[in-house]
Amino acid sequence: MLQTEMSSRAPRTTAAVRAVALRKTYGRGDAAVTALHGVDLGFAAGDFTAIMGPSGSGKSTLMHCLAGLDDVSSGQVFLGEQELSGLSDAALTRLRRERIGFVFQSFNLLPVLSAQENILLPLSLAGRTPDPAWFADVTARLGLTDRLRHRPSELSGGQQQRVAVARALLPRPDVVFADEPTGNLDSRVGAEVLSLLRSSVREFGQTVVMVTHDPVAAAYADRVVLLADGRLAGELHRPTGDEIIDALRTLGG
Repeated sequence: MLQTEMSSRAPRTTAAVRAVALRKTYGRGDAAVTALHGVDLGFAAGDFTAIMGPSGSGKSTLMHCLAGLDDVSSGQVFLGEQELSGLSDAALTRLRRERIGFVFQSFNLLPVLSAQENILLPLSLAGRTPDPAWFADVTARLGLTDRLRHRPSELSGGQQQRVAVARALLPRPDVVFADEPTGNLDSRVGAEVLSLLRSSVREFGQTVVMVTHDPVAAAYADRVVLLADGRLAGELHRPTGDEIIDALRTLGG
C-alpha cells in the first residue's frame, strides 16, 4: 500500500546516508528550474532502496546529490555523520573513492584494463592494498574467478556489469549507488545483476541505493521511495511489481 505520509528523516544512528531539507536549483532568475524541493530522507544501513518517479521527478538529481556528484543549492547531505557540503573538492573526491561505490548503466570500465585491474582501480587510486581473501570472496560470488584476466571487450554485458558490481563492493563502501544498473541488459541478465545487488545486502550487509524506472527491478528492493516534481510522494515497503506499477500510475509515471 502506498504511504503518502513519510517520516521526515531517518534516525542518525541507522542512516547510512541522509538528506536534510535538500534543495537543488539549476540556472538563475527566470531560467531557474528547481529539481528538488526541500527533501528530507534517510537510507538505513544494510537496506536496498529504490528511487522511482516519473521522468523529471528529480530521482537522478537526488542520487547525484546524495553521492556527492552534484552540489546542493541548500540543505545538507550526510554520509553517516559526515556532512558533504563542508568538504573541499579534494576531501570530497577522497570520500567518494573510499566510502562510496558506484554502479552505472554504462558499466564505466576502462577498456585497456583487465577485469581484475578494473575491480582494483578504486583501491589503487586510494593507495590501498586489497584484502586478498575479500577479493577472492567477492569475485567468486559474482562468478568472475575465471574471467579476471579478460578485458571488457572480451566479456558479455552481464559479465561487465558483474565487474562493475565487484569494483563497487571491494572497498567495503558505506553505500553503493546504482544508476539504472540494468538499463543496458536483457531481462535475464538484468535479473542476475539485481540478484547480485540483493545478495550484497543480505550476505555482506551492504547498503544499496538504486535509481530505476523499471518496476520489476524496484521489486528487488526492501523499500521504494517515490518522487514527483522534486518532492517525496510516498514509499512502499517490500512491494511487488504490480504494487509499484499502481503507485507509479497515481503519480503519472
